[in-house]
Amino acid sequence: MLFHSKAFAIFFPCVVLAFFLTPQRRRWVVLLAASYGFYMAWNAGYAILLLLSTVIDYAVAFRVHAAETPRKRLAWAGVSLSTNLGMLAYFKYTNFFLRASADLAGLFGLDVVPAQYDIILPVGISFYTFQTIGYTLDVYWRRRAPERHFGLFALYVSFFPQLVAGPIERSTQLLPQFSQRQRFDFDRAVSGLALMLLGFFKKLMIADRAARFVDVVYQDPNAQSGLSILLVSYLFAFQIYCDFSAYSDIAIGAARVLGFDLMENFRRPYFARSIPDMWRRWHVSLTTWLKDNLYMALAPKKKSAWATRRNMAIVFISVGIWHGAEWTFGRSASTTPPSRCSRTS
Repeated sequence: MLFHSKAFAIFFPCVVLAFFLTPQRRRWVVLLAASYGFYMAWNAGYAILLLLSTVIDYAVAFRVHAAETPRKRLAWAGVSLSTNLGMLAYFKYTNFFLRASADLAGLFGLDVVPAQYDIILPVGISFYTFQTIGYTLDVYWRRRAPERHFGLFALYVSFFPQLVAGPIERSTQLLPQFSQRQRFDFDRAVSGLALMLLGFFKKLMIADRAARFVDVVYQDPNAQSGLSILLVSYLFAFQIYCDFSAYSDIAIGAARVLGFDLMENFRRPYFARSIPDMWRRWHVSLTTWLKDNLYMALAPKKKSAWATRRNMAIVFISVGIWHGAEWTFGRSASTTPPSRCSRTS
């Protein structure tokens, strides 16, 4: 189910109404059912993957917390990492590696036809995988204790406003909110709806309209003038920003109507004055996740310029891998337009 679909226009008001009419102690059931219903509207079978990640990390977190030695804690955390990243790699990279292997064989004069498997990339897998891994790492780093209520944890992994496109929420921020009493607040609801409306405007009126021009030019760049390509390249920058930030706006707004606070994901990135400033403003939930869970984990006890550069390289390579497995800009013969963004993968 897409945010800008007719189905969501019916789905969301019904969820809000059911949520606030249900007694507080059972509201998590309403949200959990709504979240799985939201996801299953796309592909019911793939909800099993979502549930599998949830069950694994729920159980592993207790093992990590109870482990008596750092080595055992690391081993149990590795179970979460290998399982979740393994599923992500299978769905996202299997066909890519098969094609890459065939291309590599071609460099040595071997004519290899790569096998192709009919693998459908589960919507939102990149987002909920990082979110549930983040929970395990929060327990590993002693930032929080394991969540004992399985239903609340399952809701944290599958919360429908941010399930398929983020923001990637921290367990220390979002999970406690599900245990708090939420009362309908008119001002919050108006604020949330206004933010959702802004998101719909950015998606439908700017991003989708810009895509019409961008796709035409990028599908056949050889037939275009240099000026057309230059102008469309600038237009593409605004397209991907409005396309992705729109989903974040709608997610944050929808959660706000229900009484929950999600983190800000875009901070006017095109007003950045430097590359580091841009890094701090674009897709904030991902960049801070990588900083907290990858960059800081790699930080040596003694700082050095070499270690800093190495860790930065690892983080940026990880960002590239997370976004998708495709050469895209490296294949001169390709007529496929650049990917807008992997907001739903």
